[in-house]
Amino acid sequence: MSVNPSSKSIWIGRTFSTLTILFMLMDAIMKFVKPPPVLKATVELGFPEPTLTWMAITLLVSTIMYAIPRTAVLGAILLTGYLGGAVAANLRVGHPIFAETLFPVYFAAIVWAGLGLRSPRLREAVFGGLHHS
Repeated sequence: MSVNPSSKSIWIGRTFSTLTILFMLMDAIMKFVKPPPVLKATVELGFPEPTLTWMAITLLVSTIMYAIPRTAVLGAILLTGYLGGAVAANLRVGHPIFAETLFPVYFAAIVWAGLGLRSPRLREAVFGGLHHS
């Protein structure tokens, strides 16, 4: 049985995905520009300043891949890995669990929700076997 998302769910997915893309692009730009608050936060997490450029490149490539329908699943996987690294960094320095440390997990859920709601193929792959005729 095929899973056919409604027009409404497709638009909600596109909205989630667009917000994700805009947020991640802004994050990547801030890592390239390196304003003082970004530098301070990065150093507090234990990363030396030169790593910001590599983080920005990784984030930018992953986000672009997420934005392109043919590579969106791979982009989502890469963004999930990137966000997992953010969780590890926050855990390492002892940031509050629900407010800061798990924020990347919440964001990853939005990444996948957006993709799942806008992609009938992904919905079929994930949920297709759950429906019985």
